[in-house]
Amino acid sequence: MQFRNHKRSWELIFQIALHAMVFVFYAFDREGWKNESQVKTHEVFFFLNYALTAAIINYILLPKLLYRKKYLGFSLALIALLALVMAVEEGILEQIFFPDTRGTHFPGIFRTLTDLLPTITILTGFKFAWDALTKQRELEELQNLIKESELQFLKSQINPHFLFNNLNNIYALALEKSNKTATVLLKLSGVMRYMLYEAQAQYVPLSREVEQVENFIELSEMQMEERGKLSWSKELASDQYRIAPLILSVFVENAFKHSLASLSEAIDIAISLRLSPEGDLQFSCCNNFGELSNTEDLKGGIGLQNVQKRLELLYPDQHELKIRESAGTYCVDLKLKLSAQS
Repeated sequence: MQFRNHKRSWELIFQIALHAMVFVFYAFDREGWKNESQVKTHEVFFFLNYALTAAIINYILLPKLLYRKKYLGFSLALIALLALVMAVEEGILEQIFFPDTRGTHFPGIFRTLTDLLPTITILTGFKFAWDALTKQRELEELQNLIKESELQFLKSQINPHFLFNNLNNIYALALEKSNKTATVLLKLSGVMRYMLYEAQAQYVPLSREVEQVENFIELSEMQMEERGKLSWSKELASDQYRIAPLILSVFVENAFKHSLASLSEAIDIAISLRLSPEGDLQFSCCNNFGELSNTEDLKGGIGLQNVQKRLELLYPDQHELKIRESAGTYCVDLKLKLSAQS
């Protein structure tokens, strides 16, 4: 309510300034600079007739007819209103102020329209432009709200995806009474703390996302034991950039998920990350998988679908994602243009 009143106050100020400026040009264009600079009484009343007409168009015909796409009704009402304003001008104002000169004859519809239309058009045109800009701002605010809501929804889908997979791993260790259970729980606590708190921001420092990736790699590597090999390399030329949270983590989680679930040995996972000083990020994550892995889930799992959607929303025309699958190998290559931390 307060925001709406504030907006109306600015519009009122704008309309007052506009009417004052248009009146100055109207009055002096008709009589002023050639004869005298004093505004005459009849000019005020003629202008008020035009201003009232413009007000009826701006605050009645536009919102109730034109903006509701009632084009025929708007056209008929506009014609009737222009006929009325001409009747007031020729039948009342001319007779009062110029009974012996201009008031003795009707100059014609075309001549009368050329006198009144410029002023009315300027007053209504600026109002139309004001409404268009206001609607554009409201649309942009709505789109931002929708985007933010969608991003929060996508994040809420990703978080349980991480949690459930790792709880299953901890459950298996607990059944085996493994000494690694406490360490795994500690790592998982760090991972979940990041997702539940820091990942609620739209962007996080790249260093925090990389730390999250490393925590997850250590967490999952404990489950590999001696079943294969893991390669992890990073090259960060700068720590001044930021990234949307959980973008990289989902790909890493997906790689471990399918390799560990489908292979009992010969697991091969290679992850690399490189950032140039200009903020160009190159990320690669490759893993092998066995026959037991659901390849359709590899392509269309919840986590991957969501991260692809987030990339489209947050990095339009600033990312390139390639997913390759061949001969039991699944690779993700991501190029991302990052922005510096503010």
